Amino acid sequence: MDSTQQNSHAWDKKVEEGSRYTQSVSGDVIEKSKAGDWAITVTTEKSVPRNWFPESLEGWKILCLASGGGQQAPVLAAAGAEVTVIDLSKKQLEQDEQVAERDGLTLKTVQGDMSDLSDFEDESFDMVVNPVSNLFVKDVHVVWSEVSRVLKNKGILIAGFTNPLLWIFDDNQERKGILDVKHSIPSSTLDYLPEDEVHDYINSGQTIEYAHTLEDQIQGQMDAGFVLTGFYEDDFGGTRVLDKHIKTFMATRAIKMNVESM
Repeated sequence: MDSTQQNSHAWDKKVEEGSRYTQSVSGDVIEKSKAGDWAITVTTEKSVPRNWFPESLEGWKILCLASGGGQQAPVLAAAGAEVTVIDLSKKQLEQDEQVAERDGLTLKTVQGDMSDLSDFEDESFDMVVNPVSNLFVKDVHVVWSEVSRVLKNKGILIAGFTNPLLWIFDDNQERKGILDVKHSIPSSTLDYLPEDEVHDYINSGQTIEYAHTLEDQIQGQMDAGFVLTGFYEDDFGGTRVLDKHIKTFMATRAIKMNVESM
């Protein structure tokens, strides 16, 4: 099963359906960003703290990783950064291109997999911004390793990801307000399905998602050469029953530190 191709097509479909995470920022947001009043999210509701960024983004080379949709990349470009955005979905990237054309921004789009950044040379970027998306990748360690490779020494990684507790509950039941523990971590969407339903699920054009452990998410960054310097949690904004009990998303700020330079 080629989950990369499956997820590429699934996100194209989400754009056509107008999913929340495919809706581009408005022209007003871009105008404010050009004037220095800007913010982005890498989780669901909370904005990334401004002190996680340098005072000015002028001249900063930023890779928006698996970040298509016309949300983070145009804002950062409007704030003065040199932005490249890579995403599996062609239609998601078209959202960024449309905002750039509409608002006179310069940014580069690349269709590709977050696990394979071979289009970019070593130490090409000052910062990588990675909104919640590594749930679509089977091996998150490869992502952290590739991010480390393309970041300059002391470059910054801002990443959002899912609290694995979200995955242990039966999703259909949870949306009805019932917390029914059913699944184990790590696992994938297909692991939850009866064998006779897997083919139908794939043909339905839905995403294949992977529930990663916190060890893989956090220690995985450290293993790739990062030092964590910031952390916060987020939720669905009160729209899901789990929000009453626990935050289901988290974000980290990390700095790449070459051992020989310490």
